[in-house]
Amino acid sequence: MSPRRVILPYLVVLSMSIVLAQSSGPDPREISVPPIPTALGTLPGMNELPVRPEMPDVLVMNNGTKVTTAAQWSQRRAEIRHILEYYAVGALPPPPGNVQGRVVSAQTVLEGTANYRLVHLTFGPEEKLSLDIGIFTPLGNGPFPAIILPGGTPPGATPLLRLPPGPGQGKGANALLQTGPGGAAGVSPDAAVLGATLNTTETTRRPGTDEADQAAARFRAALDRGYACVIFNHNDCGEDTTLRNADGSWAFRTTRFYPAYPGYDWGLLGGWAWGASRIVDYLMTDPAIDQGKLIVSGVSRTGKAALVAGAFDDRIALTAPVVTGGGGIGAYRFSGEGRGGKEGLGEMMKKYPNWFSPHLHEFRGQTDKLPFDQHWFIALIAPRGFLALEGTTDPVSLPKAVRQSLLGGQPAFALLGVADHLGVNYGEHGHTFTPEDWIALMDFADARLRGVKTERRFDRFPPDAPTAK
Repeated sequence: MSPRRVILPYLVVLSMSIVLAQSSGPDPREISVPPIPTALGTLPGMNELPVRPEMPDVLVMNNGTKVTTAAQWSQRRAEIRHILEYYAVGALPPPPGNVQGRVVSAQTVLEGTANYRLVHLTFGPEEKLSLDIGIFTPLGNGPFPAIILPGGTPPGATPLLRLPPGPGQGKGANALLQTGPGGAAGVSPDAAVLGATLNTTETTRRPGTDEADQAAARFRAALDRGYACVIFNHNDCGEDTTLRNADGSWAFRTTRFYPAYPGYDWGLLGGWAWGASRIVDYLMTDPAIDQGKLIVSGVSRTGKAALVAGAFDDRIALTAPVVTGGGGIGAYRFSGEGRGGKEGLGEMMKKYPNWFSPHLHEFRGQTDKLPFDQHWFIALIAPRGFLALEGTTDPVSLPKAVRQSLLGGQPAFALLGVADHLGVNYGEHGHTFTPEDWIALMDFADARLRGVKTERRFDRFPPDAPTAK
């Protein structure tokens, strides 16, 4: 037999194996990210874990004991948090304990119907970290329940310089195939466009502020119902770029909060959530804010971060993410990788592995070996409130995956006697945040946090999905 006839079948098999690896598991051409040792220790890797197609039970301890009491649930929550931090989020720094806020400016806005404060927060090692937040409150003394959400650079704040996006970022490119210098920083695209619409009697309107108009309308609706709104730029916590350094490390780790905490391997979702918690630190000292009625929300990627914040910060009374997509509310076991939809574990580990713990990447192509799923985040929020805001035509946030996560997290709420603190609302829209979603969020908050009756139900899935029981 000729050497050619021997080699050709081998090359065919090799090329097929590479294609399969690229479509289901890690691409063999990927350049690894240098590991960061943390205090979390080492948990079993993918090859050490069994295949488990079913959703891991939130009420079964690591030793197999069934959780039946609130005391046991407290222990189980600690187990769940450790596992999620290790595999999903990355090791998070502890609260710094030294958050201080300085009011930079204060004014009446929205044609005299609301108050606005720009507050500069400082915190962290040697108080070297900072974050600008914008606080809108109704007229009067309060205290007011507050909705915390990313909304671009707060009005009046100076946009921070930004690293450019990585090659092919947002276009499905594999973020682990290229390394190189971070490149020159540029001005943030999230400039303070809201300032143009806050008060037409005090500011000059600028063209191209549709997003600001929508935000202003949203704030008006909330302020009219007695809610404060607190905004921040999530990129001021961790830069949303897939750029990598020459050694393969992520470029975002050289900026914002990350250099102050080198012994933590937290991804960007963890950084944005940690930033939201620093805002909570400040609001707990603000007499205008009702500290028992803090709400965190976000859309798509920032909705994923809101989910993390709500799971890891017990001071947040209500978590209400919007169309979170892959790595958000929907269960990995029911999305992507031939399971339906466009964003499963494989897709997220290809496009945005920098958002997550570095330990999650090895499960690409082995979703059923995950020792957790996204319903664990939801369970951690019990007995506080949780509302999933979804769209019936959203291609990346599948109803079946969302349903499985809500049903999987439900036992924790039932155990604590607060089954109605878990809800879902579907609007007739795609991957976007609509005025109807905003109203649904406030309706749920009114009912769960303020004792206001509402006719709206929060236990209904779309017509093609069974109603939650």
